[in-house]
Amino acid sequence: MTNLQDPQDIPDPQNAPDDTGSVVPPPTCPAHRGASPLYGRQFLRNPTESYQRMRHHHGQVAPVLLEADIPAWLVLGYREMRQVLGDTQTYGRDPRRWNRWNEVPPDWSLMPWVAYSPMIHFTEGDEHRHRSAAVSDALSTVDPFELRAHCERFADGLIDQFAGSGKADLVFDYVYSVPALAIGMMFGLPQDQLQDMAHALTASLDASGDAIPAQQRAAEIVTRLVTAKRDTPGPDITTRFIQTSPNLTDEQLVGDIMVMMVAGFPATSYWIGSTIRLMLTDTRFAVTLAGGRRSIGEAMTEVLWADSPVPNAIGRFAIRDTMLAGQRIRTGDLLVLGLAAANMDPLLWPDTTAGFAGNNAYLSFTGGDYGCPAGAPELARIIAETAIEVLLDRVPDLTLAVEPEELEWIDSLWCRAPSSLPVTFTPTHTNPD
Repeated sequence: MTNLQDPQDIPDPQNAPDDTGSVVPPPTCPAHRGASPLYGRQFLRNPTESYQRMRHHHGQVAPVLLEADIPAWLVLGYREMRQVLGDTQTYGRDPRRWNRWNEVPPDWSLMPWVAYSPMIHFTEGDEHRHRSAAVSDALSTVDPFELRAHCERFADGLIDQFAGSGKADLVFDYVYSVPALAIGMMFGLPQDQLQDMAHALTASLDASGDAIPAQQRAAEIVTRLVTAKRDTPGPDITTRFIQTSPNLTDEQLVGDIMVMMVAGFPATSYWIGSTIRLMLTDTRFAVTLAGGRRSIGEAMTEVLWADSPVPNAIGRFAIRDTMLAGQRIRTGDLLVLGLAAANMDPLLWPDTTAGFAGNNAYLSFTGGDYGCPAGAPELARIIAETAIEVLLDRVPDLTLAVEPEELEWIDSLWCRAPSSLPVTFTPTHTNPD
């Protein structure tokens, strides 16, 4: 099988189609003067402050620099985000349109999920609609009640391993493991491959030199899974997807399954981790930890609004010259979808004290024709909500073991979550069940 993200597959700008248009000026000229970096410690520690500064200087669409100082545009405004997501005639998903490929180093940390491959993530039009429908059909085979029961069992088993010690790092001991076990069960992934798959998918999203080989390792595991499910079908998403997608090549099948897994595992883990962090550091939620379940759903919704687990997404590529929020966007320009920034647009929330309860208009699952396939957000919510509920039921007096400002964050443009959550609590016996 061809590697999904082989650098040799990156389109040569010299051979790009004539309709790719002219390249935007380099960052030293007016279009990207004062561009802000979307990487580095300062950005990771307080991205909200960075978004506010960009909005102040540039408005609702700001010039930014990705890793290796590659120019792009960041969509900060909620209304502008809706415009980009809804206008598929002006903003496409195929990265072969990008007019900056000649500046991208071959070991670029963002390469795995930006360089073109035949996965659903880059499809458009009728092809995308057909493949998205097939994904939704495969996800519909998961019984939500059975998924919740499995997640409760997974959560109890993991808590049993640290409940008696009175301390844990929830990121390493719990937050990643519940979704990983759930994804393994739903996709029919053998137990002995779960850890390798979890590590590979997570590393593919990090700003590290391991991103490209990590995604290739994940592709190898999924390739073996597809082969196994063809030989021995089972009651799982992988089997269903293979059976209902006879026209897809093996490379397309593997790519689409990987996209589903990324949405179900790392992204859900980040949602869990950020929600637990909020509930441990904000008195509005912490006061209800001892048995108060009403706050869990509210905390999960607030995270999607105010601290989105997927803060940025790449993205969209301009199909033609256009104007957006006063910025001149040229054909082939890359627009980074600033989901977290748009969710907290001051024009959307003029009253900063307003709550988020009952408001589900967040953009954390994107939107429009290319938004998350039907069923995916619901399954993610079941996994996340169950993991948090069981944890707070079993260990009601969780206390953060460090000051909130001492927490470190995942080094990633794509993800927003603490890289560790050390806690203390009263030691308890293992679950009698």
